[in-house]
Amino acid sequence: MNAILWTAYGPPEVLQPGELPTPLPKPHQVRIRVHATAVTFSDCLARGLAVPRAYAFVGRLLLGWRRPTRRRVLGIVFSGEIDRVGARVRSFREGQPVFGLDPFGSGCYAEYKCMRETGALAPKPECLTHREAAAIPYGGLLALGFLRRGGIETRRKVAIYGAAGAVGSSAVQLARHFGAEVTGLCSGRNVELVKSLGADRVIDYTAQDFTALPDRYDLIFAAITTRYHPPSSEQCRNVLAPGGAYVSVVQRMPRLTQEMMTLLRELVVAGTLKPVIDRTYALSQMAEAHRYVETVRKRGIVAIDVP
Repeated sequence: MNAILWTAYGPPEVLQPGELPTPLPKPHQVRIRVHATAVTFSDCLARGLAVPRAYAFVGRLLLGWRRPTRRRVLGIVFSGEIDRVGARVRSFREGQPVFGLDPFGSGCYAEYKCMRETGALAPKPECLTHREAAAIPYGGLLALGFLRRGGIETRRKVAIYGAAGAVGSSAVQLARHFGAEVTGLCSGRNVELVKSLGADRVIDYTAQDFTALPDRYDLIFAAITTRYHPPSSEQCRNVLAPGGAYVSVVQRMPRLTQEMMTLLRELVVAGTLKPVIDRTYALSQMAEAHRYVETVRKRGIVAIDVP
């Protein structure tokens, strides 16, 4: 099968087109013919081991010391069609369109991908193309997981910092679904986009410091990494309402489940959750796609078509 091989730890150029044997599903796995994937910021961090030294040490132990010999292909999100099922699979069938995320298995920068039927996997909504479906799981699952950690079900006023990114754009829509009054914080060029996602109020954080304003929030979600310099929990203390919560994507990752994927699918079908795609590249343009994601100017997801 065609794949983008992860040949070394380093810049985007370490991602090179190549070929690998087509994988066979284990008894509890399905094999997916991938039609679309996406470049996430998590992929970029993994590619270059751009993490604190202690995590990089562990990463080299797990993946390969000098180069990633134990995991040849990156990519954690996909949309495609099941073309083969393991002997003990009961929940899915051959020929069924699906979409999902495999945070620890990766392997989606390729024509075929195997994963357990109990993973973060769900039938693809018929209303979405494969490209659009691949734009949902990463931002949607992370946003849902962190919002739940912050108690979104009982929060009335919510602020989303980084509201135009992959996670933030989903968080705005999901917070509205849970009945919250949403303030989106983004750069000036993204204000109209965040408004279109349903934010009740949008603040340009390059022009105004929201922590100096009189508003108080029941939940503040920093939906972008420290590379974008979001305010810390300490800096947000003055704008948190009594009993309010602060959550950030740099905290421990929430568990991503099939139940969460099912909910995202239901919200897509209902028209409550919509994909945000910044650009689309071909699989052969993976290095270029990674370079664009690292400019930190993207909105939503950068999608990849897999021929």
